[in-house]
Amino acid sequence: MADRPVGLREPGPPPALEVEHLVKVFPGPRSAGGFLAVDDVSFCVPQGRSLAVVGESGSGKTTLARMIVGLERPSAGRIAVAGSARSWRRVSSAERKRRAREVQIVFQDPYSSLDPRQSVRRCIEEALVLHFDLDRAGRTARVEELLEQVRLDRRHADSLPKRLSGGQRQRVAIARALACAPKVVICDEAVASLDVSIQAQVLNLMSDIRNETGVSYLFISHDLAVVRQVSDDIVVMRRGRIVEAGPADRVLDAPEHPYTRRLLAAIPRPGWRPAPSQEEVGTSS
Repeated sequence: MADRPVGLREPGPPPALEVEHLVKVFPGPRSAGGFLAVDDVSFCVPQGRSLAVVGESGSGKTTLARMIVGLERPSAGRIAVAGSARSWRRVSSAERKRRAREVQIVFQDPYSSLDPRQSVRRCIEEALVLHFDLDRAGRTARVEELLEQVRLDRRHADSLPKRLSGGQRQRVAIARALACAPKVVICDEAVASLDVSIQAQVLNLMSDIRNETGVSYLFISHDLAVVRQVSDDIVVMRRGRIVEAGPADRVLDAPEHPYTRRLLAAIPRPGWRPAPSQEEVGTSS
């Protein structure tokens, strides 16, 4: 992998996602100037690639994701998808629909992000009805194609979310995101609530989907083991700012910033056991 700076455009087609000097200030104290959650963040995700944004809770990574998908309004900066910049003025419903087709998000908790009253089929069909002019036969065929893509089958199509495992529910959430044929899928801690073995299955699935479709991923995660498995490039955030960025192998194997080194040092190693609490120490003595 070429050692290239993350956040700079390369020659050729426009990147799937480009973020330039993005800022988000929430109203509130902080010396009356409000809370600066995202501070001058820039990076790009080339078409068909995967970039991870990592950092501890409060680093600004989820706020960043919410701005990109349109759930938060930036205070300043520019976001462009496939070379088309987004305006932050009042937009029409048609423009909102277009944006939804460009970028989709998969959240951490698939159960709360799925309607418990909707079958899997209806959940996916709803996205198809909103974005495509398909007849019933076309929608049925597309639903089955999407389910097959996430390794589910017709038996799951008529199930309610409560009948599915956590991994299956997350596969449904991925299928629903893919139904819009987006250029970018944002995964906001998308496997954090799953068992490790199920995490690996879902991550392998997402890698296969990227190879099949050419979709680009933006992974928001605190888990560097997950990041190593799925990302070409990494952006490390701390207190709203990027402190390190580069190809995944370089950042994970030869980190330059002390904060990145601390994140890596915090990963449990084989044989690791949590230190006993003071209460346990007192009891044993």
